[in-house]
Amino acid sequence: MSEFFTPEVLTALFQVIMIDLVLAGDNAIVIGLAAAGLPKEQRAKAILIGIIAATVLRIGFAAATTQLLQIVGLLLAGGVLLLWVCWKMWRELRHSAAEETQGMEALTESDMDQDGAIAGTAPRKTFAQAAWQIVIADVSMSLDNVLAVAGAAREHPGVLVFGLALSIALMGIAASFIARVLQKYRWIAYVGLVIILYVSCEMIYRGVFEVLPYLQGS
Repeated sequence: MSEFFTPEVLTALFQVIMIDLVLAGDNAIVIGLAAAGLPKEQRAKAILIGIIAATVLRIGFAAATTQLLQIVGLLLAGGVLLLWVCWKMWRELRHSAAEETQGMEALTESDMDQDGAIAGTAPRKTFAQAAWQIVIADVSMSLDNVLAVAGAAREHPGVLVFGLALSIALMGIAASFIARVLQKYRWIAYVGLVIILYVSCEMIYRGVFEVLPYLQGS
């Protein structure tokens, strides 16, 4: 039990918690943005479908990713993919406040900008269009989340299991609340971005040394 409280394990645990918080909130805002253009009676249904899909996808990706990262070369590829995730997160953090507010209004069903309508300025769309956008976002962001957690906790199976369970719980229970916190305290999202960038660079570093002997032997 004492092994769980070593500095290395606690550092990995902190990284995993921050990754889960930031990506769960980010995923929720993206789902809200996709559902914002729907009529009120369809928004809640679309958001619920999105959160359930994200939860199921995290479970599925977790089972596959933790095994795939044991294959030589995929750790390096995963690190490069996480670099792209960092770039994508940076762009999303630069979204205009007005656009993000529409997504948050759809998530919380509240008139945050006090314009007399909930997500009133979001482009109109059909339920099928919103559902497709949500599925695409869920697939991408669930893979991002599982890959980042697996990269941060790769040497510590207990932390990995905790991180994946926390990720699933956050998306299923507290995604909207976390999204509101991240919108209010933007610095938390930037701290999470720095941690994911660190994890991606570490994965690339370890991945290079993992494949180097095979390249030199060929």
